[in-house]
Amino acid sequence: MTAKNPLLDDLAGLMTGAMGVARSAGEEVRTATQARLQAAIADMDLAGRDEVEALKAIAVQALEQVEKLEARVVALEKATD
Repeated sequence: MTAKNPLLDDLAGLMTGAMGVARSAGEEVRTATQARLQAAIADMDLAGRDEVEALKAIAVQALEQVEKLEARVVALEKATD
């Protein structure tokens, strides 16, 4: 014989509702945190991928030029000795 207890039914309903509210609050906190982080990153004025790639290409060219100049210096030093 199982008797239905309305108090326990109400308590179960309240707990179910509380879990839904807690889940919604957690999602809102996550969304707000992501928005703040994205705003902070945007304020940092970080370089984009295309800018980094362009700087990398410039650095590679500069390194190649330095290596050529070093070879010329070595050749000139040998010629004057």
